Amino acid sequence: MENGKKGKKQAQKPKSKAWIYGLAAVVAAVIVVVIILATGSNSGESSEEAMNQPFLGDEEAQVEVIEFGDYKCPYCKAFEQSFFPQINQELIQTGDVKFTFINYPFINVDSNRSAEFAEVVYQELGNDIFWEFHHLMYEKQTEGTEQEDIYTEAYLVETLKEITDEEQAEQVLTAFQDGAGEDAVEYDLKRAKDLNVSGTPALFVNNEPFEGQTIEDLKEMVEEAKGE
Repeated sequence: MENGKKGKKQAQKPKSKAWIYGLAAVVAAVIVVVIILATGSNSGESSEEAMNQPFLGDEEAQVEVIEFGDYKCPYCKAFEQSFFPQINQELIQTGDVKFTFINYPFINVDSNRSAEFAEVVYQELGNDIFWEFHHLMYEKQTEGTEQEDIYTEAYLVETLKEITDEEQAEQVLTAFQDGAGEDAVEYDLKRAKDLNVSGTPALFVNNEPFEGQTIEDLKEMVEEAKGE
């Protein structure tokens, strides 16, 4: 079912930088997260507010945390599995932040394809189904396949069918083949450029780059943003 779409090339190919997770070697020890973020040297102010983006938490929250990610990025998967659950429990579920995901596809042709497909899932089936699809994409990501074209149309549709029915999956596929996700991904790339994003995963708190190392550092930055 592949339609032969090609990924959009970046002027300077960014790098996928590591988020390194250390596990304490004792029973019931907490995860120690050491984070190297893929943010630019300048914080930069976005000229636009995030609009019509998938989000979790309180839509009216004073603080917005943005994650820029690529479904091909292994460090984004590590973030999803190790750091995001802490953010969800301690900041999203508490109502402290609105957590937004923005695509930054750059690794391979299927980075762009999967980003556009996910955008169409959001447009056609809504926020909740998008997040189910988003989590499943990272769950199914396999090691060492960054330079392989894994996320074909057939793969993406079959993945979506794991959480929806065939009719909904075909609805998304039709819209995707009509180019429904292209403008959304172009918008995401502009947001990334505005904020000097140079790789994934990258976190921003109210458009300021997060350069800390732990969940406590992130919570502190969120509290500071509340006081502004």
